[in-house]
Order: sequence, then structure tokens, then C-alpha cells
Amino acid sequence: MTPQTRAEKSAAAMWATDKASQNLDMRIDHIAPGNATLSMPVADTMLNGHGICHGGYIFTLADSAFAFACNSYNQLVVAQQNQITYLAPGKAGERLTATAVEQSRVGRSGVYDVTVTGENGRTIALFRGLSRTMKGQHFEEEMTR
Repeated sequence: MTPQTRAEKSAAAMWATDKASQNLDMRIDHIAPGNATLSMPVADTMLNGHGICHGGYIFTLADSAFAFACNSYNQLVVAQQNQITYLAPGKAGERLTATAVEQSRVGRSGVYDVTVTGENGRTIALFRGLSRTMKGQHFEEEMTR
């Protein structure tokens, strides 16, 4: 199995039960080993008291992209620590895009950076996720590394 096929099958297996991402109308725009791009429209129900996208929804989009990136090797991986810095507001009706890129993956630990952008390309937030690999697979296959 190619690494790309493994990443696609892992994403499909995760997506099938990821009700949080599905219910926020996220979509997977790109998946590859160690990388994922997800996007989400900013619905009126996501606006805070300032009329901009609530930071929790931006965090959730970034966290979902992080999850799909670090789970792209058909190994069960969870978040160990995450942090986010908000740089610009998400606007009502806009589609936000979160692009996760693997920075390091050694042993059971990984480091992933996620950039959340708005439709005009402005940077909305920067997110760093630290991952931890658990026992198990998303689908049955002989593990090779």
C-alpha cells in the first residue's frame, strides 16, 4: 500500500465517525502523509458577541486538521497538547481553511503546525499540536515503518 493510499484510507475511516467535524460542515480538501487541509464555513450560529467567528470554532477547525494529519499513517494518534494564537477575525459566511503540516514525528511523539486562513488568504490563526501515538490502527493492515 502506498503512503498516499494509507493516508486516504485512514482519513476515510476517521471521517466516518467524526460527528464533530461533520456537524460543523467541515470538509477534507487535501490529505497526504503528515498533512491535511480542512475547511469550514462560518455560520451565523458560530458568531460571538462581536459578530465575528468565536475562537472555539476556529480552534476546532485547526484541531480537526491536526487530527487528520497526525492520523494519516494508520496509527491511532491523539492530541497531547495544543495551543493557538489568533491573528485576525473569521467573518460570517466566509470559508476558513486549516492546513496542517507535520514538523516532526519521532517514536510516539509528533509536532504539527496548522495555519488557519480566510478566503482572501489572510492568516486567521496559528496552531501548534503535539501528538501521541497509541496502540491500534484505523483499518486492518500489516504495520511497516
